[in-house]
Amino acid sequence: MEDSSPETRLIVRQDENVDHFKQRVWEESKKVWAIAFPAMVCRVTTYGAYVVSQASFGHIREVDLAAYALVQTILVRFANGILLGMASVTETYCGESYGAKQYEMMGVHLQRSWIVNTAVATLMVPFYVYATPFLRLLGQEEDIAVAAGNISLWFIPIMYLNVYGMTMQMYLQAQNKNMVVTWLFAILFFVHAILSWIFVYIMDWGLPGVMIALIIAFGVKVLGEAVYIFGGWCPLTWRGFDRAAFTGLMPVLKSSTSSGVMLCIQVWYNAILVILAGYMKYATVAISAFSICLNVSTWELMICLGFLGSVCVRVSNELGRGNGKAAKFSVEVILYTSVIIGIFFWILCLAFGHQISYLFTSSEQVAKAVSDLSVPLAFSILLNNVGPVLSGVAIGCGSQGVVAIVNVCSYYVIGIPIGVLLAYAGHMEVKGIWIGMMCGMVTQTVALLYLTWKIDWADEVKKASKRLYHLS
Repeated sequence: MEDSSPETRLIVRQDENVDHFKQRVWEESKKVWAIAFPAMVCRVTTYGAYVVSQASFGHIREVDLAAYALVQTILVRFANGILLGMASVTETYCGESYGAKQYEMMGVHLQRSWIVNTAVATLMVPFYVYATPFLRLLGQEEDIAVAAGNISLWFIPIMYLNVYGMTMQMYLQAQNKNMVVTWLFAILFFVHAILSWIFVYIMDWGLPGVMIALIIAFGVKVLGEAVYIFGGWCPLTWRGFDRAAFTGLMPVLKSSTSSGVMLCIQVWYNAILVILAGYMKYATVAISAFSICLNVSTWELMICLGFLGSVCVRVSNELGRGNGKAAKFSVEVILYTSVIIGIFFWILCLAFGHQISYLFTSSEQVAKAVSDLSVPLAFSILLNNVGPVLSGVAIGCGSQGVVAIVNVCSYYVIGIPIGVLLAYAGHMEVKGIWIGMMCGMVTQTVALLYLTWKIDWADEVKKASKRLYHLS
């Protein structure tokens, strides 16, 4: 005879609840990884192309390595931070439209983003053209500033390719067309690696060879995305070029500006730290070491940005459907997953931190400086796995302006002053700057955790509904 006592029924219900929860986590994880993994491949391979270029420069001339580090960290990150932030609005609007089944609006959102982002990219061209006097004004060494000016001009076509590449990528991700994006980015990395090897090591083209390989690789990826969209593989969401794209630009510009400022503040922060490294006694070594560690940290950050893209899509999709509870649950699953991965890379960096530098340089001085930063680098990587997910929640909810304020306070009010104090007054040099950067990251993470915890998801559903109405 079955035991039907209250205690037994309670245990059965608890087991059923646990099984139901496990099933929900599993189903949500599948949805998350379907978006996150392709996004990770995209970002890791894209940034990997920059890292391969840096490695090539490191084996040409030491001054070219330092110059490339300055251009990539100051100009390219600044431009890409703005453009990536502005392009993320495409992901928010397209994700909400897809969730609400307003498929025809997704193509219009994409075209609006092209108009706004192309205009913004054009405004940034003078920074690349006048890179040498700009770096002189910042007090950088003359030979590094001149070399950086030559390199920066090559990045202008890459900036425009990024305008169209990033927006089309987010348009495709918002409708779960992720595998085509993954393959295109894998091709980008493969093409770039092969061409870099041919142009630099076989044909001995030096600097032009590195940059031509980079331009061709990005061009192939953008062309592939355009062929896929215009060729009829997005029949529900791409109805051709529409005059409606030239209307309703102000809300897009407003949201794009907030989002661009949000990410730009964060990446410009890194640029300021590299500039500070350039004022130290051995500037070439300091810049090279700091930028190598920053590249390793940022490369791992690309994995985290995969989760940022995933949480943007999942939150915006569920808000578009009117399901705030599902959006909240998705955030929790993504956050815990990202933290677990962060712990794995933290351990990996602690174990192999001393060997990293030899991938980028043959200079013993630079290698020693990188080795000294290995422990702070490991903890930065751990923090990397929380902040982007929480920023992604804000993008998915359309609250980029709040995060921009948090970033200003965390990085510029706390991080930079502490870094300068430790580096110069505390004589900790590059390590002091890096510790200051970590203090800013900790402050940002704590603030964003609090803001995420305070979100009223029912209210976010109403806001999403209003956005869809005003943009349609």
